[in-house]
Amino acid sequence: MYLWILLAVFAALLLYAVSLYNALVRIKHEVSRSWANIDVLLKQRHDELPKLVAVCQQYAQFEQATLTRVMEARAAIRNASRGGDITRIGELEGSLRALLGQIYAVAEAYPELKADQQFSLLSERISTLENAIADRRELYNEAVNINNVRIEQFPDVLIAKAMGFAKASPLRFSSQDKADVDIAALFGR
Repeated sequence: MYLWILLAVFAALLLYAVSLYNALVRIKHEVSRSWANIDVLLKQRHDELPKLVAVCQQYAQFEQATLTRVMEARAAIRNASRGGDITRIGELEGSLRALLGQIYAVAEAYPELKADQQFSLLSERISTLENAIADRRELYNEAVNINNVRIEQFPDVLIAKAMGFAKASPLRFSSQDKADVDIAALFGR
């Protein structure tokens, strides 16, 4: 009789451990899926940036230094993405967004550029992608939070450590993303 009770308790513990493991795997893959959704949007936006720069370059007086910095930031983000450095990507994305703001601010001084249909379409497309990226960031950071909490909670921590589950890095905003926008500086006043 005691042997059956012992076997039943062991089987119950084993099933519980398996269910914890499966939950942790599901959460880990949710983090990966959430990042993949952001990555797709970032790639789409990065594909649009050279087109926007090309349109701006058609206007000879347009500030070339800003356009150069945009393309350099794009290249740096691509390198960080290849390395999987989410912290660095977050920092660089903040810089890129600030540079895009500068492009739009400088464009205010060029009525022909603002009226250009390509510029209009590209800037609208990039703005739409920016909004989608912000939404996906929120989902990604929520998935990271759930993952990190679960792998630290008891009894999940036992399974997580035994099976090598790791903390995920949230996509953090740089301090300049959190600061108020200095409109006067954008317009050179």
